[in-house]
Amino acid sequence: MTSKLSQLFNLALDISKLPVARLEFRLDLNPDSVRRMHAHFTKPHPRYKIFQNKSLGAALVDLKRFADPDEYMANMKGRNSAGSYARKARSRGYSVVEIDRNVFVEDIHEINTSLDQRQGRPMADAYRQKQTHFSPKKNYKYFGVLNSAGKLTAYSDIGFFGNFVAFDRLLGLRNNDGAMHLMVTEIICRMIESHAYGYLMYDTFFGASPGLRTFKTMLGFEPYRAKYSLQ
Repeated sequence: MTSKLSQLFNLALDISKLPVARLEFRLDLNPDSVRRMHAHFTKPHPRYKIFQNKSLGAALVDLKRFADPDEYMANMKGRNSAGSYARKARSRGYSVVEIDRNVFVEDIHEINTSLDQRQGRPMADAYRQKQTHFSPKKNYKYFGVLNSAGKLTAYSDIGFFGNFVAFDRLLGLRNNDGAMHLMVTEIICRMIESHAYGYLMYDTFFGASPGLRTFKTMLGFEPYRAKYSLQ
């Protein structure tokens, strides 16, 4: 009992230290999609019921902190940094493009089934089942990383919800070429350059594996306490 109280006290202390980000959902972008995601983000947390699902330790990049993409990339310097991995990927012929997922049905299925587990958890059945047609949502963009042969090696679905955007799906083939670092840094740079959004979200820090936390930190994501509104 004492141990549990101590854990709760430490959690409360950690939460109190987190900066607050006010994230706005805007229904005019796509009412059904936005309302559904707002409900998912604000439902009770699976473990800490008094908190909202995506409120504790939300992994965010504060896009307004950077005047331009160069300023962001200046923070990605050094050996084994996200910037060095991204440069390595570019030097090997990888590029980031917006994609029509229906053009890459086979590649997406290969990526989805390339590993039995990710982050220590089995892949959900939804990833194992081959999806033969994709219907785009008007408040989403879809990005991919192509290798020098034009093969899709990683992809991401990005939701635009209001004053923030969020990764809905982010997957790639496992290699050491830096393709995932290239994709995320490129997307962050594009969002900064647009000057249209306050934050980019990549789920949360709490509950993520140590490896995934390290990946997020390398790319400039920091933990916040998110407060949501629906407009």
